[in-house]
Amino acid sequence: MSAAVPRRVALVTLGCARNEVDSEELAGRLAADGWELVAEPADAEVALVNTCGFVESAKKDSIDTLLAAADLEGGRTVVAVGCLAERYGEVLAAELPEATVLGFDDYPEISQRLSDIVAGRPHVPHVPRDRRRLLPVSPVERSAATSAVPGHTQPDLPDAVGPASGPRAVRRRLDGGPVAPLKLASGCDRRCTFCAIPTFRGAFVSRRPSDVLAEARWLAEQGVRELFLVSENSTSYGKDLGDLRLLETLLPELASVEGVDRVRVSYLQPAEMRPSLVEVMASTPGVAPYFDLSFQHSSATVLRRMRRFGDTERFLELIATIRAAAPAAGIRSNVIVGFPGETEADIDELLGFLTAAQLDAIGVFGYSDEDGTEAAGLDGKLDQDEIRSRQRRVGGLAEELVAQRAEDRVGERVEVLVETSGADGAEGRAAHQAPEVDGSTTVVGGLPGVGRLVPAMVRSTVGADLVAELVSDRRSGAVA
Repeated sequence: MSAAVPRRVALVTLGCARNEVDSEELAGRLAADGWELVAEPADAEVALVNTCGFVESAKKDSIDTLLAAADLEGGRTVVAVGCLAERYGEVLAAELPEATVLGFDDYPEISQRLSDIVAGRPHVPHVPRDRRRLLPVSPVERSAATSAVPGHTQPDLPDAVGPASGPRAVRRRLDGGPVAPLKLASGCDRRCTFCAIPTFRGAFVSRRPSDVLAEARWLAEQGVRELFLVSENSTSYGKDLGDLRLLETLLPELASVEGVDRVRVSYLQPAEMRPSLVEVMASTPGVAPYFDLSFQHSSATVLRRMRRFGDTERFLELIATIRAAAPAAGIRSNVIVGFPGETEADIDELLGFLTAAQLDAIGVFGYSDEDGTEAAGLDGKLDQDEIRSRQRRVGGLAEELVAQRAEDRVGERVEVLVETSGADGAEGRAAHQAPEVDGSTTVVGGLPGVGRLVPAMVRSTVGADLVAELVSDRRSGAVA
């Protein structure tokens, strides 16, 4: 399309931080081709909805958002991208005629695709395929593959979209806050029986360290102070580049980027945690001692049916290793209850594990069948009332345990990255609190500016949230 005739597009992002990166890639491509980015679908000619297709509630939210955009007054073109669109393709298009459905392979040509749709030119709905089959089975052979991988750097865009030299980030920030997700890798090689993500996100592919560092520097120039490293499985980073310990090398380099105060890693697989990775994450200045460990359960029987490794004893040993290296480390996890074949004894074991683990944040999800997964065909299914009952039981204990863990931090000194500051006070997150999911910290005794990393003493708690008093620190300029 011609940049002389700009069109307005609003991007709506649902789901996880990985989707945020993908939306900002789409924004970068559209802005480079003359599209005007606006915040609200009501002000746009095109509403581009980056959907989530992970669990049933996320699918419903995505469809509701698409319908809401189509129902706005004035009429506009509604386009679905993201995981739901990639996963269901032409089926979604047939059942939701209000939206045009695009897949990941359309991302490199997103401007032309939207121009064609707006102009009424014919569009063939995306047909889903198992994206694991698009890449070689051997991880080390994947770097030469040419299939589209959302959120990975392309080196040939104008300087306005990325750094002045070196690889350019195909990205335009949609949120000006001091925290930004930075994609380490895409896809997953694990075969968990309950998870469909590998089929539509594909096999595991690491971004090259030079690309990650270049984008980190660009984000720092945009005012980002915390880099939130995301992927489907960060512990596998580097295995397709010939170095499974590449993350241990990369983290100190990211922490040394000028302007970056904190680096946080997410999506860690317990079975792939290495002593060297624990040590680097626990001891490197500028790297948050934060461990987002995907336990999913603690019963060995349930975990094997999930095609996962570990058990209560091994998980507690890992937690003990982390806390020996960094006593104040933040540790969070998600668990699934009601998995096919789960017994009351399995639930009791999970409750005992959570009590002993003393995690900072716990997400509790009730099992539901996912299309195309092995678990959907397993025997021993529980009825929904029983699953909801177990979810309430485990969730209630988890809420109590998380609140107690927060109370244990009273009197602890924390470093808070301020994200909002105004008449109502300042709020941010300590090192053990990730964006959106782990609570926040209210700072009292001063009003530090947004983007400042300030020292504070925890004085009280509200659930998982902390209230901390600003303390004197010459380095930061904070005052009591």
